[in-house]
Amino acid sequence: MIRGMVRIFALLLVMIGVPTAALCSDYVIGEGDVLNISVWGNKDLSLSVKVRPDGKITIPALGDVPAAGQSPAALQSQLTEKLKELVNKPVVTVIVQEINNSKIYVFGGGVKAGMYDLTRKSTLLQLLCQAGDLKTADLQKGYVMRGGKKIKEGLYQLFILGDVSEDMTLQADDIIFIPSYAEKNIYVVGAVNAPKIIEYREGMNVLDAILESGGGTKFAKLNDTVIYRREGGKEQVIPVRVKDLIKDGDLSQNVTLKPGDYVVVKEGMF
Repeated sequence: MIRGMVRIFALLLVMIGVPTAALCSDYVIGEGDVLNISVWGNKDLSLSVKVRPDGKITIPALGDVPAAGQSPAALQSQLTEKLKELVNKPVVTVIVQEINNSKIYVFGGGVKAGMYDLTRKSTLLQLLCQAGDLKTADLQKGYVMRGGKKIKEGLYQLFILGDVSEDMTLQADDIIFIPSYAEKNIYVVGAVNAPKIIEYREGMNVLDAILESGGGTKFAKLNDTVIYRREGGKEQVIPVRVKDLIKDGDLSQNVTLKPGDYVVVKEGMF
């Protein structure tokens, strides 16, 4: 009977506006959170309390109790055991009223900077899916920092290639840094109908770039297309036979582009 009434009490708290996430058993209590602790039938032990910077709360008759780093369910079990010395068969409910210090920080030139509330168990992939437009982000150089140390470097395998083994569970105060490409454009010039600068996209290839530039002119020598690339302080010259790619389907010629590449379609009269 008592347990049934506790369930009804918790449901009423949800209905009057307590955040659903605060009831989630996998939420981790943090410094600054406000907790509602209710001991059924004992008003003196029921109170609203804020988690101090040392991670503890103070409960009448119990003194200081560690709270930060635990889920509400774990803290509830801990309090239940401690109160058995004072209350006969205590029924304890712990609800997070206010979430104040469980945040993830995201910044860098390749992403819109912001803070995300960690209201429940969340993974790196889930956060990246919320981070907005990442098409100019250099995910290869992105990293996750925790406690002042890099704990994960490189986000490309996870977010672009879909390797979920690279995913990880985030914790409060994690920092995610995602830089932008130093050079984020592709330049298409020469014998194309609309020479242009194209914003780089992951997976863009040479045929994509030429088609976005209106295709070759009637004087274009597509088999004499050249990609100029600067990498590691050195310039590379990559010849591409685009005509063979289009006519014969030679996919080996459809080179994947990198930020800063220049695609030059040469011209000839015959």
